[in-house]
Amino acid sequence: MTENFSKHKLTAVFYADIAGYSRLTSRDEAGTHKRAMETLDFASATIKQGGGTVLRYAGDAILAEFSSVIKLVQTAVNIQTELKSRNAEFPVEERLEIRIGLNIGDVLQDRGEIYGDGVNLAARLEAASEPGGICISATVHEQIKGKIDVQFIDGGAEDFKNIPEPVHVYRWRPGEISFNAQRVAASSAKVRPSIAVLPFTNMSGDPEQEFFADGISEDIITALSKVRSFLVIARNSTFTYKGKAVDIKSVAKELDVSYVLEGSVRKAGNRIRITAQLIETTSGAHIWAEKYDRELSDIFELQDEMTQTIAGSIEPELSAKERESAVRKPPETLGAWEIYQRAMWYFYSFEKKNHPIAIDLFQQAVKIDAGFAPAYAYMSYCFYVAVIMGWTDDTEMHISQGMDSAKKALALDPRESVAYFALGRIHMLRGEHDASIAALEKAIELNPNAFFAYHGLGMVLVLVGRIEEALDISIRGERFSPRDPLLWASIAVRALGCVILQRYDEAVIYSDRTCQFPAPSGYWPHATKAAALAQLGSMEEAKTSLQLALEEKPDLSITYIEKTLPTKHAGGLEIYLEGLRKAGLPE
Repeated sequence: MTENFSKHKLTAVFYADIAGYSRLTSRDEAGTHKRAMETLDFASATIKQGGGTVLRYAGDAILAEFSSVIKLVQTAVNIQTELKSRNAEFPVEERLEIRIGLNIGDVLQDRGEIYGDGVNLAARLEAASEPGGICISATVHEQIKGKIDVQFIDGGAEDFKNIPEPVHVYRWRPGEISFNAQRVAASSAKVRPSIAVLPFTNMSGDPEQEFFADGISEDIITALSKVRSFLVIARNSTFTYKGKAVDIKSVAKELDVSYVLEGSVRKAGNRIRITAQLIETTSGAHIWAEKYDRELSDIFELQDEMTQTIAGSIEPELSAKERESAVRKPPETLGAWEIYQRAMWYFYSFEKKNHPIAIDLFQQAVKIDAGFAPAYAYMSYCFYVAVIMGWTDDTEMHISQGMDSAKKALALDPRESVAYFALGRIHMLRGEHDASIAALEKAIELNPNAFFAYHGLGMVLVLVGRIEEALDISIRGERFSPRDPLLWASIAVRALGCVILQRYDEAVIYSDRTCQFPAPSGYWPHATKAAALAQLGSMEEAKTSLQLALEEKPDLSITYIEKTLPTKHAGGLEIYLEGLRKAGLPE
């Protein structure tokens, strides 16, 4: 009898899976199965031709190993390039695509199979890949850099289930620029802005605070890595600067980043001061800085609070800077990313005249790059805004297009939190409250600092009668992003919630605060204030506020509000609508 001995070895791991297999099967079970088997047969044959060994070929997945990392990557590229060509004859929704994850790691070999962390990470990388694309670990990227005519885009550090440390990843899809292309072209094709978080400096003279300073830095890196709109340099790279006097421009050049976040921690007695500043590396300008003073009671709770607060403050500042930069460039020089940023600039103006321009630009971006999930996600949000702000007469068309755009974004990237947010808002318009709450909670799970998801969840919680929860979730979101350009929307939700709770004086205060923001807020704050004042008996002031609401939306009516804000609980918005009726709003 032959015994099977297990042994450890270092190997290059290939893991592939069919994207959206269940969805495709539900449309055409027999046809999908046939195409899936043909696809996996082709992939297996290509692996063997490339010098790899197929170890597992079951269901809709393939596990293989290679002795050469170069052959590993080249084989994966060959597979995806050929499958892209084969898929060209099918509509987007019918394309059968695979995801591929590649890793170099220590594995346990036993009975012709391999197991262990090296395989587990390859499987996680496969799940993180875009359909039709490849996701590789930094260890693979280091081995192939400059040796293969393909450029992998830096995806920053990401957290994976059951993997203890964040993993630096790189991604590629067919059609991406090659390593040998001119650097100017590579720069213009930049997918996302990049940021490095330097280790925070311990200014206390207390060695124990070194752990706290490092923890803040590491947690901010992890939190920012969940924001899909920019790349974050991994901890292992940025912590090489720990304890050194650094020149920001040198750091920018060495790490190839557009922004650097630096900060310090100082402890005095039972109080601690944390400072942070965001620097644009090309100019050296400080585009954001803040100082936080806190009591040092629960160090872990404080670390969590500071991480969420700083990360939540950085994202809107950085995104606003990118939008401003894109708007200043001549249109003929813009790539998909910059067209997307220009669309964001028009979108965040929150003006009716700019709304169709934003949608057109988002559509241009996805024409250039059909795999651009964030553009589809914000396009969906744009369609929603047109309905909720009363900027369209064809609400059904906008709701339908918004739903389609959100689904396209999620098909391309199941971790796109903005797409879940937009989906949640559209479900709300349809009166599908449970689906709305689930989508918005998923958006927060994917990006705990996503302010927009908190105010969206607050709105739907108002509509299902969970008013106190709605106010709490809105306040929580505002704490994460106190300078967010959508802050007015969260405060408007609080105003509406206070009307329903019959806290009319508070509602008036929040409505007035909403109007103080530079971004137009439409009829919302004026209508809410009119309802609150009418319930207080201040009829002249209520009529004045209602007139301002009607100037924003001349056809505003009770029926329109009931249609765009469907409720689920007894009473619903009746107190709010009753106030508007008293103020004179027509049915």
